[in-house]
Amino acid sequence: MTATTAVGTESGLANRILGGWLGRIAGNMLGKPVEQGEVWTRARIDRYLRRADALPLTDYLPEPPSESEARDLRPEWRACVRGRVRGSCRDDDVDYAVLGLHLLETHGFGFSTEQVGDLWLLRLPYLQTFTAERVAYRNLANGLRPPLTATYENPYQEWIGALIRADVHGWTSPGAPRRAASLARRDAVLSHTGNGVYGAMWAAALISAAFTAPTVRHALEEALGVIPAGSRLARTVRRVAALHGAGLAWEETLTTLEEETAGLGWIHTVPNAAVLTAGLLYGDGDFTRTIALTVRGGLDTDSNGATAGSVAGVMCGAPAIPARWTDPLRDTVRSAVFGFDGVRVSELAERTLRLARAES
Repeated sequence: MTATTAVGTESGLANRILGGWLGRIAGNMLGKPVEQGEVWTRARIDRYLRRADALPLTDYLPEPPSESEARDLRPEWRACVRGRVRGSCRDDDVDYAVLGLHLLETHGFGFSTEQVGDLWLLRLPYLQTFTAERVAYRNLANGLRPPLTATYENPYQEWIGALIRADVHGWTSPGAPRRAASLARRDAVLSHTGNGVYGAMWAAALISAAFTAPTVRHALEEALGVIPAGSRLARTVRRVAALHGAGLAWEETLTTLEEETAGLGWIHTVPNAAVLTAGLLYGDGDFTRTIALTVRGGLDTDSNGATAGSVAGVMCGAPAIPARWTDPLRDTVRSAVFGFDGVRVSELAERTLRLARAES
């Protein structure tokens, strides 16, 4: 099956890839102001929204209703809240999608893990990396090679960083989740191990499956097939799906998973995958509801919002994303990746489409 026939038509594939890019950026922007899981809990996010008369959440976050709330938001909030968005903010959740595209354009689909690291050193500023990526970057600069870059003095090996780098591998492998997962794994092992790597494989497969799956539940089931069934990540995703299938409310499902993943921390892959899975299932294919529920779920809000937006954007296609999410982006991406700041979202999508077609 070719990439084009996998989604019906050439324009269908183009719209879905553009939808993935737009969805990732919009979801990231939505979650950015409250990206600090130990401060912005699920209960506090909803309290903020109630005070601002913004529930149900159907647009970017409203301006803070008080000065005290403003102090606790991320400093980037002034460029991310409703009425102030003028192009995307710079963020690592978007930087890695840009860098992943550049990786495939530079080295092709046969890239090595070492080439991923070389490109980081060449194109990505050290101070724009965090947790496992910063450790891996430092290890690279000190002359270590993969897999030591992921394991040497790295307490963040199972955190969410590799998952947020996976989208481009799904976008360029439409309807081929195993291939997408294989590419994402080659990237992820530079900085992660265990559930950190499985998270990247799962996310890439999920986005790939979203091109052809009839529902988000089908896409999630396909994505589970690329990671070990006994891994904590797989068990957690299945648990969320089971609670959703049993008819539990979204709030009850997240409360249950909070208890079952307690102690892992707000940036660990597993609890964030639970929030993301719940947002996708309870969002039920509606773009706005999906990213809103995912961000309201707390933890790493901008990363989860970005991945949820990518999946939902691929499933519905760019024309179906409400303009209130896309118009403020002004088709512009701010990026720390050298040579890409100010690039057009439409250009990134066109370049991604060329790669997807090249492998069809």
